[in-house]
Amino acid sequence: MDAPPPPGPPLGEIAPPPRLLMGPGPISVDPRVLRAMAAPLVGQFDPFMTATMNEVMALYRDVFATGNEQTFLVDGTARAGIEAALVSLIEPGDRVLVPVFGRFGHLLTEIAGRCGAEVHTIEVPWGEVFTADRVADAVRRVRPKVLALVQGDTSTTMCQPLAEIGAICAEHDVLFYCDATASLGGNEFHTDAWGLDVVTAGLQKCLGGPSGSAPVTLSPRAVAVVEGRRHVEAGLREPDDEAADAETAGRVIASNYFDLAMVMDYWGPRRLNHHTEATSMLYAARECARLLLAEGMDAAVARHARHGAAMLAGVRGLGLGVFGDTAHKMNNVVAVEIPEKLGPAGGDAVRASLLEDFGIEIGTSFGPLHGKVWRIGTMGYNARKDAVLTTLAALEHALRAAGVAVPAGGGVTAAQESYRDADRAADGLAHGAPDGVLA
Repeated sequence: MDAPPPPGPPLGEIAPPPRLLMGPGPISVDPRVLRAMAAPLVGQFDPFMTATMNEVMALYRDVFATGNEQTFLVDGTARAGIEAALVSLIEPGDRVLVPVFGRFGHLLTEIAGRCGAEVHTIEVPWGEVFTADRVADAVRRVRPKVLALVQGDTSTTMCQPLAEIGAICAEHDVLFYCDATASLGGNEFHTDAWGLDVVTAGLQKCLGGPSGSAPVTLSPRAVAVVEGRRHVEAGLREPDDEAADAETAGRVIASNYFDLAMVMDYWGPRRLNHHTEATSMLYAARECARLLLAEGMDAAVARHARHGAAMLAGVRGLGLGVFGDTAHKMNNVVAVEIPEKLGPAGGDAVRASLLEDFGIEIGTSFGPLHGKVWRIGTMGYNARKDAVLTTLAALEHALRAAGVAVPAGGGVTAAQESYRDADRAADGLAHGAPDGVLA
């Protein structure tokens, strides 16, 4: 038997390189969130801990624009929230309808299938969204228990309109689940007004935090479905639990960790032990929500729209094409068509140049768009003017170095003009000009 290799030199303190994360997520975390994460830990049932959990629940009700009592965190990345929602709602054999307009619709389809659902899909080409009529027709045809729909799909950058779909679901007694991971905080979102039953998100995009915590909210109707499958772990049961479990009609939720009935007991007044809450991520989620609400949700959406519009103008100012129906583009990310002369390999080389020479990360995409577009984000802490202009200036340099002729200063100039237009429009509205006409 070969001898084991000799030990290497001792590792030093971790020292990540400085990066400006301008891709589709994760993003550069707000320093105030990082400071919150460095706060001391307390025990999971310490009065400070449970009070902080209650604060987080209240904060995220305002972020989601809901009165739902059951608004809390699932410990894990955004996908943990998705999986917890679907595995807790869906029993084997349930019909689930998934409108697919990008990679993450396919993800919802896969997870629902793993839950044993009879999954039905409708699709539009990547770069488009669904009309409410198309969704209504499918709901009438399929008669699903759950409609599972992404709001913002970063693979295509499209933002699916939701305002009319909740009424369709209510009319046909369909539970409406939405994955708002990529959109919440940077795009208009109204859980109650739009008739959403379950929404899940993640911190690592417009909310301005690190990946690792998934805010969720459940309507009373969704809570009733989940509670109908409630079972208490054997090691925690009390006599009343035995009787309640005997009356539960639904099948036991297939996952213990993602069992939302158990998680609701953990976050609720009973504080029934489930897992050990990720304390530092709880602090991060609290700070993300606190900062958003201090800014104001409408103001945060407007900020994302302002800087997203400047980035869109800037890439066009460089002579680059933009993928998809920009009328339905998310505020916080744009898909930029890679110049044909570069091809996929040249596109990767430009991304590598941005990272190595400027410390700026942008993304590629998936599936049919892989190697065809770059995805550039302006979200969370990076939805700000200096990040936009720095990225555009660096992109111009990288394109020129790759042999792509672009207008000198075209990106920064166009973005600056976008900012000036936005400022003039805001000034006109501030002075009372009617219907957005400049004063």
